[in-house]
Amino acid sequence: MASDPERLGIRELRGRLTSLVRRAGAGERVVITIAGRPVAQLGPVEPATAAPTIDDLVARGLLEPARRGDRPADPGVRVDSWTGRRLDHALREVRGA
Repeated sequence: MASDPERLGIRELRGRLTSLVRRAGAGERVVITIAGRPVAQLGPVEPATAAPTIDDLVARGLLEPARRGDRPADPGVRVDSWTGRRLDHALREVRGA
């Protein structure tokens, strides 16, 4: 997984917009927050067919980031989200907890 995107508040965004847009054009992602909550993402333009990453989903507010970073999942493991089971149970199984 790529490095975590930079996070900054809307006020800081206003002051650094030009440099951040240049960085986004170079492939970096920046998560914009309001009151500490991710609300938007500035990043490179990608094809519409590209699958969203976990960072994309966090930036959209559809996922919450992991509270602990010391137990990353095996990138080769796929979890079918339509199993009829609760997602937290499936994640616990994948993480071996």
